Amino acid sequence: MKNLFFSVAGFLLLGFVANAQPTKPFTVTGKVKAAAPGSYIYLEANSQPTRKLDSAKVGSDNTFTLNNKVADGGEVLVLNVGGGQKMALLLEGGETLNVVADGYRMDAKTGQAGKATVTGSKNMEYYEKLTALRTDMENRVSNWNKQVAAATEKKDNKRIAQIEQEYQTAEQEVVNKVKAMLPEMGTSLVSLFALNFINIDTDFDTYDALAQRFEKENPNSPHAKALIGRVARIKGVMVGAQAPEISLSDTTGTPVPLSSLRGKYVLLDFWASWCGPCRMENPNVVRMYNKYKDKGFAIYSVSLDQSKANWTKAIRNDNLTWTHVSDLKYWQSAAAQQYGVQAIPATFLLDKDGKIIAKNLRGPALEQKLEEILKAGQ
Repeated sequence: MKNLFFSVAGFLLLGFVANAQPTKPFTVTGKVKAAAPGSYIYLEANSQPTRKLDSAKVGSDNTFTLNNKVADGGEVLVLNVGGGQKMALLLEGGETLNVVADGYRMDAKTGQAGKATVTGSKNMEYYEKLTALRTDMENRVSNWNKQVAAATEKKDNKRIAQIEQEYQTAEQEVVNKVKAMLPEMGTSLVSLFALNFINIDTDFDTYDALAQRFEKENPNSPHAKALIGRVARIKGVMVGAQAPEISLSDTTGTPVPLSSLRGKYVLLDFWASWCGPCRMENPNVVRMYNKYKDKGFAIYSVSLDQSKANWTKAIRNDNLTWTHVSDLKYWQSAAAQQYGVQAIPATFLLDKDGKIIAKNLRGPALEQKLEEILKAGQ
């Protein structure tokens, strides 16, 4: 059994850095306990590789003041106080944030992680609450993983099932707490960060409601535009919607439209040669394809590869004998963006008329659905 996990993609919706010139000032003041007088605090872009934007010298009393400007619509920046300790700053302009930090990632003597608090805005107030929820859940999951390992060794499947249920209950409690805070957050940057705790597939209405609120109250925010666009794309590929057309080239360079498979039930599969979970699932998909291909079932695989050689090699090695297309643009794949794909494997099951009838079915769930729709007489 795989380890339980709780994953929050820290700035999935907040990775945007506006191209416009900064227009709104902000101030960060603070004290770093372990910082040496004369050393520097750095303000960095939330990007890889790290890019320094500004710096401030630490005074004799271990304090610092940093003044800068933020792009219209707000940005997420990173404050590097040294000693391996960094913290996110959610900035919309006009605020004065106060930082109190230890100035180290881990205390060599005590083994304790360094602590830091950032106050002075609603964004940071709620970010602190969300971070506490995440940290608490991560600690609980770490304990559950140890219990799962012990139960697995004893072949105690009953206990494993109990732990899984405890995890699912706790995860839903976190989601419910975040959803309860969203109305209070309004159309702030932190509300977008909060969406990382919520699965758009199971809680689409929450995303839709926030997108509508931004559209009404704060439509010019670049981050809001990204959310509104994403929600619109997801609406277009919900169960019951007509699957948007895709026409990418196959391995020979010949364009193959998705619509060319009309009249069959089609599994639209987003994958890549570099995707471990995709490759692990491939034997199951091969088995199901061989079982149902003569009963009106087809597969249209869209690869998020960048290398044609790696893509075609994976097709051969995994014995994937169905339709394969790609524009070799990785996550910038036009089809992936059109379908709102942000993680793979991702699948959409289409009926004979090209309508989406199910999403993200894998393993037994996919086989059960295929058995249901491809039974005699369908």
